[in-house]
Amino acid sequence: MFGTFKKSVLKGYILIIIGSFIIGYAIKNILDPVNLVTGGVSGFAVIFNGLWNVPLWITNTALNIPLFLITFIIKGKNFMIKTVVATVTLSVALAVIPEHNVIDGGDILLSAIFGGIVMGVGTGVVFMNRATTGGTDMMAADIQHFMRHKSVAQILMVLDGMVVLLGAGIFGINKALYAVISVFLVTVISDRIIDGLKFGKVIYIISDNSTALAERIMSEMGRGVTAIKAKGMYTGKSKDMLYVVVQSREVPQVKDIIYEVDKDAFLILSNATEVVGEGFIEREDA
Repeated sequence: MFGTFKKSVLKGYILIIIGSFIIGYAIKNILDPVNLVTGGVSGFAVIFNGLWNVPLWITNTALNIPLFLITFIIKGKNFMIKTVVATVTLSVALAVIPEHNVIDGGDILLSAIFGGIVMGVGTGVVFMNRATTGGTDMMAADIQHFMRHKSVAQILMVLDGMVVLLGAGIFGINKALYAVISVFLVTVISDRIIDGLKFGKVIYIISDNSTALAERIMSEMGRGVTAIKAKGMYTGKSKDMLYVVVQSREVPQVKDIIYEVDKDAFLILSNATEVVGEGFIEREDA
């Protein structure tokens, strides 16, 4: 068990590093070449680079320092360690990734769209592993600690919007409007990555052969099955309604089992937007 835990933690840190490099690539080679300020410390970095030619990694490192103490107090040591790893990795990525223009001709619209998508992927991977890359990401995580009904990505969109407004006064309103596209895409993509890996399918099965169905699902798929006592109000008969949670890719197999055992079974299939537990997303205290 301890070995499995260590592998899980190591995998988390590897994904954080990968996500941070993806963000760094998007900033340095897609957004910065066209001076798109998409918010956050990276947005300030683009502003300072455009005004005074300050290297992106220096700004990213310097502006994060005041936020670390606050986050340590609010979120604790484990979260802080992951965030330090992500922040340092992002600064390293901005320093070592070779410069080259991904979008030929400096097309701002393509840069806004593609940059937002790439940055959203990296941000989602980092958030998914309970870390941030510092700056407004870290601030958003701190605020979300007190506003649980909002996602980190949603709070981040508001904070980044404020930075975009600052960029509008320096690089012009047109670029600010393009930046809004990127900020929106970062929010949507990162939210989808975070939620997408937690999606599951809930299946309710009403059948006269519930015992046989449950046994096959448990033995062939390794999924738990719960029997819920139900009563048909038309017939007045009582029977067990089976409740099963599976991953999306397992739905066809469940259907095959149901149709093989009882072709007259009544099936209800619905989405579960988050499934935490064995066989799905394991809760980490680290």
